[in-house]
Amino acid sequence: MRPPFDPTLYLVTDTALAGPRGVPDVVRAAVAGGVTAVQVRDKTASCRQLYALALSVKEVLAGTGVALFVNDDVEVALMAGADGVHVGQDDLPAAEVRGRIGPDRLLGLSTGSDDELAGALALPPGTVDVVGIGPVWTTPTKPDAGTGLGPEGVAALAARAAAGGLRTVAIGGIDVERAPLVTGVDGICVVSAICAAEDPAAAARALREGTR
Repeated sequence: MRPPFDPTLYLVTDTALAGPRGVPDVVRAAVAGGVTAVQVRDKTASCRQLYALALSVKEVLAGTGVALFVNDDVEVALMAGADGVHVGQDDLPAAEVRGRIGPDRLLGLSTGSDDELAGALALPPGTVDVVGIGPVWTTPTKPDAGTGLGPEGVAALAARAAAGGLRTVAIGGIDVERAPLVTGVDGICVVSAICAAEDPAAAARALREGTR
């Protein structure tokens, strides 16, 4: 059985933006402020470093009910006992990842176009649990993510995903001011809006208020 997963406010970690506070402390504060899911991402980390980071975040999340995803690295996700893994269009195919992680873990997939969403919808039911749609706005956090879809473009893709039984999170350039503009999705996904915030707990609370 897959773990429960609430996508309302999905945090993707950034080690550099967390700075000397460290990712675990940022995650702890963010969860206190209302974050409902966490994805550990560090493109510069070695497998060993990513594994250690995933374990430290897992410890912070213990007993909170907040799902832990690992970005890209299936083996690290399995070794760390994460709740799930998230992959992009250039990573291992989602069907292969599902076969590797088995039926009891969550799988997220990034989509940014009609064709990419069509690919997700064509997968056997139960392959993917949530699709990340974006970028909503172009963001320096992920400069290779492509041109922003805008809130309307995201809402249109989210409606198609929902019709196909997939939950959705919007990602890309979302901050406290822009969060209320994003509609039609099951949740919003942020990086710098929390990781770079002086007070991650307050930032999370403000984002939750903005999505109600």
